[in-house]
Amino acid sequence: MTGQLSFPRQHARTQRFSLGAPRAFTVSPDGSRVVFLRSRSGTDRANVLWVLDLDAGREYPAADPMILLGGADEELSAEERARRERSREGSAGVVGYAVDNAVELAAFALSGRLFVAELRGGTARELTVPGPVVDPRPSPDGRRVAYVTGGTLRVVEADGSADRAVAEPENDTTTWGLAEFIAAEEMDRSRGFWWSPDGTALLAARADDAPVDRWWIADPANPGREPAEVAYPAAGTANASVSLSLLRLDGSRTDVLWDREQHPYLARVHWSADGAPLLLVQSRDQRSQVYLTVDTVSGATRVLHVDEDAIWLDLFAGVPAWSPQGDLVRIAEEDGARVLVVGDRALTGPGTHVRAVLDVGDDDVLVSASAGPGAADPETGQAHVYRVDERGAERLSEGEGWHSAVRSGAVTVLVSASLGRAGSEARVLRDGKQIAVVTSYAQEPVLTARVALTEAGERRIPCAVLLPTGYTEGDGPLPVLMDPYGGPHGQRVVAAHNAHLTSQWFADQGFAVIVADGRGTPHRSPAWEKSIRDDFAGATLDDQVEAVRALAGEYPLDLTRVGIRGWSYGGYLAALAVLRRPDVFHAGIAGAPVTDWRLYDTHYTERYLGHPDEQPAVYARNSLVTDEGLSEPAEQTRPLMIVHGLADDNVVAAHTLRLSSALLAAGRPHEVLPLSGVTHMTPQEQVAENLLLLQVDFLKRSLGVA
Repeated sequence: MTGQLSFPRQHARTQRFSLGAPRAFTVSPDGSRVVFLRSRSGTDRANVLWVLDLDAGREYPAADPMILLGGADEELSAEERARRERSREGSAGVVGYAVDNAVELAAFALSGRLFVAELRGGTARELTVPGPVVDPRPSPDGRRVAYVTGGTLRVVEADGSADRAVAEPENDTTTWGLAEFIAAEEMDRSRGFWWSPDGTALLAARADDAPVDRWWIADPANPGREPAEVAYPAAGTANASVSLSLLRLDGSRTDVLWDREQHPYLARVHWSADGAPLLLVQSRDQRSQVYLTVDTVSGATRVLHVDEDAIWLDLFAGVPAWSPQGDLVRIAEEDGARVLVVGDRALTGPGTHVRAVLDVGDDDVLVSASAGPGAADPETGQAHVYRVDERGAERLSEGEGWHSAVRSGAVTVLVSASLGRAGSEARVLRDGKQIAVVTSYAQEPVLTARVALTEAGERRIPCAVLLPTGYTEGDGPLPVLMDPYGGPHGQRVVAAHNAHLTSQWFADQGFAVIVADGRGTPHRSPAWEKSIRDDFAGATLDDQVEAVRALAGEYPLDLTRVGIRGWSYGGYLAALAVLRRPDVFHAGIAGAPVTDWRLYDTHYTERYLGHPDEQPAVYARNSLVTDEGLSEPAEQTRPLMIVHGLADDNVVAAHTLRLSSALLAAGRPHEVLPLSGVTHMTPQEQVAENLLLLQVDFLKRSLGVA
């Protein structure tokens, strides 16, 4: 029974309570169907493709992997494993799908095989094609399906006939139709081909990673296995060469031309019936980006708009796009805020911080936004859905919380989470009125997160504070656990219950837990995010110090016993804290930390720290393995546990090994916990569960907690 499980076991078994929750919604343009993914229980990893018939008021499965595979286990290709790692996808079954314009045909891959599902009738069938299949996508008219196998872009008729190659790689370093590592990992571009609106051609990315340095990731627990070769574009080294071509189904090819020397990053591609193909390309230093349209006859491009910024430019979901009237839709920085721009007019102001474009309608634009720097109320940790038109912005989501939406025509799926209830609720609205709720099978957590959202210090740092369940003032001050991510792209202080469950569990072990989103974390203001330029080690660490000291005046914090834990950037921050500020932090757990930024990838690292050949002192100052990184007095050495998955191809294990070697050479004690076969994610149930238990044990030992 669920109630008999410990939280670490339940948390691991349910994959952070994500299993059984509906996700990946698509609404049909006629407003009759909502398509989504959901597993059959809160512990079932295999997603089923479902259809909610709004007219009949019933759900039915359109594709069940158990039936389609005859009960056999999934077999994933190397390409599919890489795609799932880049998207941090830990579930199984149908993990992604694509549809035609009418949302009548869906295509997806299972065990490297190609399947299509008729969404009106709920029947699925396999198309026999060469495999393993990656990223199948129907044409807009539903007549064909394009897919990638072995780096070759192929097209097959929807009835399974006339399968043929559209573009084949000329060597083993080239792929067609796939996102290269840096696009998938850092640009949020997970695809590499786009259908023409009439279904007669494809825009396809050609990626050649021959220039990229080769790294080797071995499995030390199995020395007989050959190391895996990885093309990894570390900061300051060469990226893959990416180009774009228009491939017609009649066999003709037109290369798309732009200044790839000046703007080598292909960040976004948009092709709809509302205009010519639209590209967003970036310079390597990400201080310049150009919006281009493509002439489909000649392949020439024309500049629509140019963005430039002295610090860096960000990428956003859902843009660029065309409006039905042919205006360019984009998100821009104006008056210290992120605003929605349609054509040449900003439709939102500094009171609204636009995060993403969710849908472009005939008369309005649906966006995700939070309170901007000009708002009267900061609305700590909230995200809302707004409908924006020429008259301004109207909020559609109600109540404090974390909201998102998918829309087509008059039907919207509004997904809402709040601090007051576990999980999230997906409500289906037609013309603003609720007509259905999509059932969730996610498990109810065995504990309740009791979160106080607040702001700390002069900088008003957003924070979440959690105390042990049942704590009273008479219990006295508590040892402190800082539990941040604390860096770019990672907002942890959110008005959603489940986001704080692990922090609450740590609190219930006898700690006051603080999650602080300092400078560099997203969705407050551009200035807040960009203030960390060249200064990871200073700004992000200073804000953790300011937060804990400021909150000590409001909460029962024992500042003589302060620990910190984190993963990825949070792991870097945890190690940084005990090495640079042992006067504040008395123990740290660094999970998969970046310790030497020269070993991390180009697009991320160079955005914040510049090119290492041009700014070597910046890289040295922000590194944990330089003399400066280990410069604290020896008598103030603090306990440090470093945890790393040896199969990690994002933050490779060399980061931890180099830090351990530097600590050993400096005579500084520390613990290293290597995780055999584990990547940057930790989806394995036993590993995820025991990691929590080991962390608590380390913190109690190190901070003297009974």
